[in-house]
Amino acid sequence: MDTQTKPPKLMDRVKATMRVKRYSPRTEKTYCYWIRDFIRFHGVRHPASMGASEVRVFLEHLAVKRQVAAATQNQALNAIVFLYRQVLEQPLGEIGEFSRAKRPRRLPVVLPHEEVMRVLSHLSGPMYLMGALMYGSGLRLIETCRLRVRDIDFERQVITVRAGKGDKDRTTLLPATSVTALQHQTSTAKQQLDYRLDHGRVSVTLPHALDRKYPNAGISLSWQWLFPASRPCCDMDGKVVLHHIHPSAVQRAVRQAMRAASLTRLGSCHTLRHSFATQLLSQGTDIRTVQELLGHKSLETPQIYTHVLGKGFAGVRSPLG
Repeated sequence: MDTQTKPPKLMDRVKATMRVKRYSPRTEKTYCYWIRDFIRFHGVRHPASMGASEVRVFLEHLAVKRQVAAATQNQALNAIVFLYRQVLEQPLGEIGEFSRAKRPRRLPVVLPHEEVMRVLSHLSGPMYLMGALMYGSGLRLIETCRLRVRDIDFERQVITVRAGKGDKDRTTLLPATSVTALQHQTSTAKQQLDYRLDHGRVSVTLPHALDRKYPNAGISLSWQWLFPASRPCCDMDGKVVLHHIHPSAVQRAVRQAMRAASLTRLGSCHTLRHSFATQLLSQGTDIRTVQELLGHKSLETPQIYTHVLGKGFAGVRSPLG
């Protein structure tokens, strides 16, 4: 009896395509959300039977009815374009005019050095070190969580950020005051690895199927997370692995520290990164150097910090002096 294999479901195809193209798990989760939302909005019709006009109506709905932010509308558009171009292989072409969600221009919250130090004083252990790296190295929260032993170069005092935003690598500063704490964290990672080798050989999660190419990479010291999760978990294949600390735990600790520091303006983990940029610019650091350290694609993004510092007026002075 002939048996026909059923073709994979649409969302399985979406996930498989994203993994082949090495999209991050966060992007995969976000794109799948918007693709499902698009399908439900149109009465669970298959996307292959729809096109640019249905996409335009959906994007209009997001802006007008749901009043989403501009970044959210763009995220939804990117997900749908990916679906049609990469999965269905029927590019949408010209979508046409639709209402764009307004992108309000807001200056980021930044803290003076003294306030940042007050915040850090209310953190301890690994949380203190992570906060110090977001401020002292300009790391994003997720970049800090994903640091591995191999990413720290003590000799050159450089931190390598791997697969940052846009899947790009870059290097940034390693604060001299964090060297001792990082060396201690590295020693802790080795002790934890030795313990796991003695009690079950649990490896850390690795990028892009590296564990198949190098079977022992997950239990080598250089690939260990600097800030691991408190306990192992199961990956998508059901294998027990050790992931890095969850960003929400760091966000919670930093929020609590900011409240304890009695700040006039409460911020977030990203506030520490913003403060890194403004501190460098106030010291006279070239804006292109700041752009490279932050990993910004466009020079326009770090230029917002010149407005925070009040240096965006071409030397114009107030008539009051």
